[in-house]
Amino acid sequence: MSDLQVSVRAMQAEDSANWDAFVLACPEATFFHRAGWKQVIERAFSHRTHYLLAERTGTIVGVLPLTEVKSRLFGHSLISNVFCVYGGIAANDDEARTALDTAAQQLAQELQVGHLEYRQLKPFHSDWASQDLYFTFRKAIDPDVEANMLAIPRKQRAMVRKGIKNELVAEIDATVDRFFKLFADNVKRHGTPALPKRYFALLKEVFGTDCEVLTVLHQGRVVSTVLTFYFRDEVLPYYAGDTEDARQLAANDFKYWELMRRGCERGYKIFDYGRSKRGTGQFDFKKNWGFEPQPLHYEYFLVKAPRVPEHNPTNPKYRLFIEMWKRLPTPVANTLGPHIVKHLG
Repeated sequence: MSDLQVSVRAMQAEDSANWDAFVLACPEATFFHRAGWKQVIERAFSHRTHYLLAERTGTIVGVLPLTEVKSRLFGHSLISNVFCVYGGIAANDDEARTALDTAAQQLAQELQVGHLEYRQLKPFHSDWASQDLYFTFRKAIDPDVEANMLAIPRKQRAMVRKGIKNELVAEIDATVDRFFKLFADNVKRHGTPALPKRYFALLKEVFGTDCEVLTVLHQGRVVSTVLTFYFRDEVLPYYAGDTEDARQLAANDFKYWELMRRGCERGYKIFDYGRSKRGTGQFDFKKNWGFEPQPLHYEYFLVKAPRVPEHNPTNPKYRLFIEMWKRLPTPVANTLGPHIVKHLG
């Protein structure tokens, strides 16, 4: 196999089906390696994408989705992949992996970006700068619904049962309308800009039934919602929103139990709770569900940047901005937010 040369080139529109077939079959690949992200990112944010594929004798043996983000405020970067918790190189062998890595570094230098960033489940470049800020939470789904309920630690299980007792109802939405209203309000209360509604609509349009919105109601009123991705045998709740009284109703716990229960009944095997930063309420919430944190490996090839960027809400320099954002009228926040958050990725 090593005698057959690997070549790297940019993905073309006609490569999409073969790209996705490779992603589906490659153990290293994730939902965030899918070709559809290229269309979503370009149409929602107008970012320039560089989706690289490695071929051997005309067959794809590796992929690397990259997005170029250029901002006066937050710098110039090449990221795999923006708005995604996972990314980096997915390849069948070391030769393909090395070829893609070399091509990405060359591209980063040609573009003169501040840095090239890989977001990975496993370490790859121990010689690069890195961040240990993020953790992911993944756990097997038992094929028996009741076994999954009993696997939830006692206190958190009591919250799920409280939500059921409160007669909460879960519905699958055909649009992102109810989801976005709650999501945008939720992130504003936390002092961060909301992604544009168009982005969520594109996720549903591009990924179809693999992108689902589940909304929880109490006495006919929306109290909680989550947008979830489905990939292979995995359930990935990704974006969520809750009303201020959702905690009192145990709507958040009920929501994730409903996802797990439905995933179990549909034959899914992994529940991926997604990324959180240590020391946050989200991190503790997921641990309380019995999920063990797994460190994510975000690695940076520094080209022009002197250090790893720190564009996250835990950075003390954003404290004043966060407090100001909480006080903005919602229509103003929803109008300005997309112009800021598109550069954060």
